[in-house]
Amino acid sequence: MDTLRFMTSGSVDNGKSTLIGRLLYDSHSILVDQLSIVAEKSIKKYGNNQVKKIDLSLFTDGLKAEREQGITIDVAYKYFSTSKRKFIIADAPGHVQYTRNMVTGASHVDLAIVLIDACYGVVEQTQRHSLILGMLNVPKIILAVNKMDLINYDYRIYKAIVSQYQVIARRVGLDNLDMIPISAKNGDNVVDKSSHMKWYDGPSLLSLLENIVIQKNTYLSASRYPVQYVIRSSHNLSRGYAGKIISGIYRKGDEVIVYPSKNHTIIKHMEIGETKIKEGFSPQSIVMYLEDEIDVSRGDLIVKKDDNLPIFSQEFEMILCWMSNKLLKVGNKYLFQIHSFQASVRIKNIAYRIDVNTLKRENTPDHAILNDLVKVKVKTSVPVPHDPYKKIKENGSCILIDETSYSTVAACMIQ
Repeated sequence: MDTLRFMTSGSVDNGKSTLIGRLLYDSHSILVDQLSIVAEKSIKKYGNNQVKKIDLSLFTDGLKAEREQGITIDVAYKYFSTSKRKFIIADAPGHVQYTRNMVTGASHVDLAIVLIDACYGVVEQTQRHSLILGMLNVPKIILAVNKMDLINYDYRIYKAIVSQYQVIARRVGLDNLDMIPISAKNGDNVVDKSSHMKWYDGPSLLSLLENIVIQKNTYLSASRYPVQYVIRSSHNLSRGYAGKIISGIYRKGDEVIVYPSKNHTIIKHMEIGETKIKEGFSPQSIVMYLEDEIDVSRGDLIVKKDDNLPIFSQEFEMILCWMSNKLLKVGNKYLFQIHSFQASVRIKNIAYRIDVNTLKRENTPDHAILNDLVKVKVKTSVPVPHDPYKKIKENGSCILIDETSYSTVAACMIQ
């Protein structure tokens, strides 16, 4: 049984947490003790006159600060399964000041549900989140027009919102799009089909999630194997190199190149656990043994000689989401990390800032602030083997780290 990772996104109070609660509740994925706790909290919130009214959003708002404010500020994860598929749900924040949290949630998903309040239509944060989803190359998008009950399930309003969003989706590169009208509060078209929208002839949201096919590019023509750690045997002199294959296929006898040294060698054998394997492929975690005693360290990248080789350079451009309260300025230095490889990096220039409200570019800004999306040119202290994010996501995504506090200050996508 495969696992689908998806997230909900949209503006504040669009019903993201309520939708997840509805999926969990109606699919019978809530434990009895969880249900009792939420029922008690719902009574306190709504009063004894509405004992049967359960606040479904409480199933996901797990942090104390979130509950005190009645919003979601961190990415809350929930897990459930049906007879067809396992699911990991990320409930991302809606507030503009928590864009960095939304980037974190979106970077690991196969699909995103973009919620739009039927009463308000497309708003600024809808555009912001859609831009981020497009930049992160999320494979599949479901547009869910929520709170249809508040507009009397009016098809014309739904259709107008869909048409408006399709224009935005095209502008930010979201091509793989499905649309569905729902009411998370009442359950319309969430797990079961709604009796109030006979004009909608598509599946329910859960049915769509169960059956949707996500095209995952395994990059068979471009092998990438970053070394996570070196295993030194206690009873012989051989060394194994453990890691996860992020793209391509490796076989015993393949000639490989080790970056950054560019040394050539041959794969002696590979193992998963204590079992030898003839070939390894993405996304397997393996241990690789090489014929020659060459210098291989944590962070090195092993690629097949005859495959499409990575770009190996010190200067390149990135789109980044700035995550620090300190300003990003030209000339600033940071630690650059891609998988387990680290190097020093300097910001050479800031090409433009993206105005997420208008989707227009502000050219040559002198700095970036918290939650800004900017394009920068950087120079690393040593050459880095990398790929464009949209070609090989795992070898094109990286972070910047503050050299003093060691806190992550930016999530980056190499262009």
